[in-house]
Amino acid sequence: MSEWKEYTLGELTTDGKGTYGIAASAVDYCAELPTYLRITDINDDGTIDFNGLKSVDDPNSSKYVLQENDIVFARTGASTGRSYFYDRRDGKFVYAGFLIKFSLDPKKVNPRILKYYTHSKVYYNWVHSFENGATRGNINAKTFADMKLLLPPRNVQDSIASILSSFDDKIAINRRICENLEAQAQALFKHWFIDVAPFKNGKFVESELGMIPEGWRVGRYSDIIQETISGDWGKENAEGNYTHKVACIRGCDFQDVKMGLRGKTPERFILEKNYQAKHFEDKDVLVEISGGTATVSTGRVCPVSQLLIDKYNGDIVCTNFCRLVRPCKGFSSYLYYSWKYKYDHKVMFGYENGTSGIKNFSIKDFSTREPLVLPDLSALKDFERIIEHIHAQIQNYGSESSRLSALRDTLLPKLMSGEIKV
Repeated sequence: MSEWKEYTLGELTTDGKGTYGIAASAVDYCAELPTYLRITDINDDGTIDFNGLKSVDDPNSSKYVLQENDIVFARTGASTGRSYFYDRRDGKFVYAGFLIKFSLDPKKVNPRILKYYTHSKVYYNWVHSFENGATRGNINAKTFADMKLLLPPRNVQDSIASILSSFDDKIAINRRICENLEAQAQALFKHWFIDVAPFKNGKFVESELGMIPEGWRVGRYSDIIQETISGDWGKENAEGNYTHKVACIRGCDFQDVKMGLRGKTPERFILEKNYQAKHFEDKDVLVEISGGTATVSTGRVCPVSQLLIDKYNGDIVCTNFCRLVRPCKGFSSYLYYSWKYKYDHKVMFGYENGTSGIKNFSIKDFSTREPLVLPDLSALKDFERIIEHIHAQIQNYGSESSRLSALRDTLLPKLMSGEIKV
């Protein structure tokens, strides 16, 4: 540790200061426009939440494009201090006004070491020092620039970054593989049940949704749902009869849930009888029912797997902003992918109610009114078999990522403190 040296963040940058992002409104995502990086798009672990990304349409946006070796920090609100080290594999980003960018000088520091420093206990303690009671304090660009860092010599920085980056790179590869597998499953659903391509040579009959293969019929989602189960937010502390501790899955946890990961979900105490009535089962489908906006609807869905349930030892429910839908036997994958198809095609807007700020999704209205084609049991069985194989692969990659993440997080404080020498 005697060779470690103290720096300020500003001393490690190309210009000695931070730059505030562009003050522009987000617009619906468009491939022709730059992707808009906001605080809400950055996860606690410094990765990007690719669900719900927006674009920005502003003539000055080119001045705020992230470049290699850039790191951004959230400067206000409950997320103050959250950081993201730019990875060009994530795509092109324009950073928003509530983020502060620092361009790290690779001649002065291994830029990746800052990525890991900002997930260390020392850094979190520094951020928390600006809190005022229950309020997370704001941190401006000058304060971030003056932040002190104790870092090892450059060769040690390089070794630490190389070790930890190998974990991150493999986790990123696994995520992209899982995204590709999920895209294959969605494409298969469309090919079979929207385009009905494998059944084109058979006999077709008329229906309220147009021509469909003979033996198929038009129904409603209520035809393939056993029951809908409300969530439970419970209490933060055990009191009275609130003694059963569970993980409460939120809409923002759906990405981890899809991969079978044990995410940073809050733990709450609920009534034992509530847990018995609300616990997850394999092949359930989670539905987000509250929180939509004028541009993003509620009704987002997420599959539940036995692997996920096992990771929480069965002690898992969803919050009261979600619902648990239990499909009829044999309809789990079909319900999930048909529901997701309608969500992606903005059908859910028609089943929302509430204020312009917060929207609520009516599962009852959707399930009893929204028509869908119900294929014959043979097609459903074949589809379910293929999807189960795809989901098993996703879960395997997710499990590997979970183990790698745990090992990385165990090594991180030991490497960054010098407890483990490299």
